[in-house]
This record gives sequence, C-alpha cells and structure tokens, in this order.
Amino acid sequence: MKRLTKFAGLAAVLGVAITPAAAQEKIKIGVIVTTSGPAAALGQQVRDGFALAIKDLGGKMAGRDVEIVNADDELKPDGAVTKVRGLLERDKVDFVVGPIFSNILQAIHRPVTENKTFLISPNAGPSSYAGKECNPFFYVTSYQNDQVHEVLGKVAQDRGYKRVYLLLPNYQAGRDSAAGFKLDYKGEIVEESYTPLGTLDFQPELSKIASLKPDALFTFMPGGMGVNLVKQYKQAGATLPVLSAFTVDESTLPAQQDAAVGMFGGANWAPNLDNPQSKKFVAAYEAAYNGVPGTYAMQAYDAAMLIDSAVKAVKGDLSNKDAVAAALKKADFTSLRGNFKFSANGYPIQDFYLTKVAKRPDGKFQTEIVEKVFSDYGDRYAKDCVAK
Repeated sequence: MKRLTKFAGLAAVLGVAITPAAAQEKIKIGVIVTTSGPAAALGQQVRDGFALAIKDLGGKMAGRDVEIVNADDELKPDGAVTKVRGLLERDKVDFVVGPIFSNILQAIHRPVTENKTFLISPNAGPSSYAGKECNPFFYVTSYQNDQVHEVLGKVAQDRGYKRVYLLLPNYQAGRDSAAGFKLDYKGEIVEESYTPLGTLDFQPELSKIASLKPDALFTFMPGGMGVNLVKQYKQAGATLPVLSAFTVDESTLPAQQDAAVGMFGGANWAPNLDNPQSKKFVAAYEAAYNGVPGTYAMQAYDAAMLIDSAVKAVKGDLSNKDAVAAALKKADFTSLRGNFKFSANGYPIQDFYLTKVAKRPDGKFQTEIVEKVFSDYGDRYAKDCVAK
C-alpha cells in the first residue's frame, strides 16, 4: 500500500492518470471442478486445459497478472456450494470457471450469479439455464447438454437402427441426453434405463440388453462409469454398435484402451480436427501433460481465451459489469474448434461431429472425426431467453 501511495503521489506530481487496471490487484479466477473420485480425470483435463491457456497468455490478461484458485467440488452439491462461497467471499475471485457435472452447476449457479460474478461453464450446459432462466452472468463454452446427444439420435435414425436401448445416469444431464437423442430418432426405444450417478456395476443392464436384442445401444456414462461400462460390455462379449457421448473420450480412453476402439461418440471437437490453432493446442497439451486432450480440456482452454477477450475489451477494468457482459457476449477470440459464437442465452452456436475411437501409431487412443452432423447449430431453448 505504501508503494501504491507513493506511486499515486508521483503520478499526481507528473500529471499522469492511474488507470483502474494499473491500480488493481491480480485478476483472480476460481476453477471448481471434480478432481477426486472416479470422475477425477475429467476435472483434471479442465484444470490442465485452462492452465495451458493462461501459460500461452503469459500469465496476464490486459497487462494484469492472473491467479488461478482451484477447488475440488468432490461431486457433492452441498460441498460445492461451500467451496464456491469460499471462492467468492474469501478469495474474491473475478470469475468462476466450472463445473463438470450439471447437478453441481445447478447447486452453484445461484450463489455465483446472485453475487454478480461471472460463471463460465467449460462443460455442464443444462437446459434449465438455456431458456427462460438464462442469466447475463452465465456463459457456456461447451454446448447445451441435449446437443451432443442429438448427434447420436440423428446418426441412429440415418443408419436405420429400428430398436435402440438407452442407458443413462439418473440426473439432469442424463435426462437431457435422452431428450436430445429422441429429437431426431423416430424408431423404437426398447428400454430407457436410469442408474444412480456413480454406478460402476452394469451387469443387470447388460443382461437386459442381451435379452432384448436391440439394434444399437445409446449411452451417456462419463468418467469412471464409462470406464467400467465399456470394460464390462466387452467382457460380456456384446457386439452391438455403441453410440455414446462422454462414455468413450480422452478422459476415459487411457483406462478403456482397446475395449473402446470402434465405439462412436458425438462431440463438438476431436484431437484430429484440422485447423492450425487446434493442432498447436494438441501438441502443446501432449508435451505438457503426456496425455491426449479431450473436449473438457479444449473447452476449458476456450473459456480462458473467452475471459481474456473480455478483459482486453474493457482494458482490464472489471468494475463495469455490463461492459464485461457485453464483451463476453461478443466472444471475440479464436476458438480451438473453429466456428464459435453465442446465442442470446450465452450457449454456443457451433459445429457438431460423429467421432470414433481409434488407436494411434504411437499406441495412444483418441477420438477421431468421422463426419460433420450439424453446422452452426444453436440450441432449441435460446428462443425463450429474454434476460440477456
């Protein structure tokens, strides 16, 4: 404070104005994701992708140093509220980035936005905040939850699968996934099974699938759930086509390995996407973390670049919340996925792909783009958003 006072006095003598950015402390960003338990790999990808972006920015935004404050939500909604209040009240963060899971987002959304702090979700995108409940302090750099599942519904319809079994976790994102799949799929849903979030034993469901003999299985089982499901599926000798979202991706493939090869997914990006910024990101991520980045890491990197674009637009002065919101809404940055802009609700308009798990020549596993399914695709709830 003494140094700042002396600087202020000197500036007054010299007739130099002190900009708000020069007078303020570091920009503080709280990152709250799941980094313990079976889903830890997902949160770690977010942390790593976000940290890589801050490194690429030289640790600064608009000349101000950036400090990241990490928190583990432990996949516990009540605990996440306590953690996020600590970020807001103790750490006084300027932005909150997170979480992975929609039930955690639903727990922390109100505490963050009512505090007039910007909440940037690098993954969870529930329908509940995409329509009438949209909020000027909430932005998503991933997707609206339904959309990646819509990809698989359209693929199932286009490929003529007449009977499909749905296997999903029993929480908001699981229900959103079913809704998304059914938008374009007009065939028969032979069974719609919901398991408790965190389920690791799928033998009852696999037995039912074997008895019903559907044409394909559609599933959404992120993290450790997906690891166990894929392994048990292969051990059971099942050969049905598997259409999935987040069940086989770069967060789960190191554990699933050969058991996942050939399984399909829906995504807004894959590590083999052919554009310069994505190629540079993938190479830098693999060099830094010795692993293949998934959409979690990519969306977190974009979240950092989105925040940077807004901070630059307001010249480092975050005091005018309306100006920051307007800058975030412009999304004036180069997304790793290419085409990217926001709908009125703060959810992206972007391309979506069918992906397939492949084993690379170096022995690592990754998802690879098979075909583009949707172009410049926005979610169906944005028309109901009037708050932004």
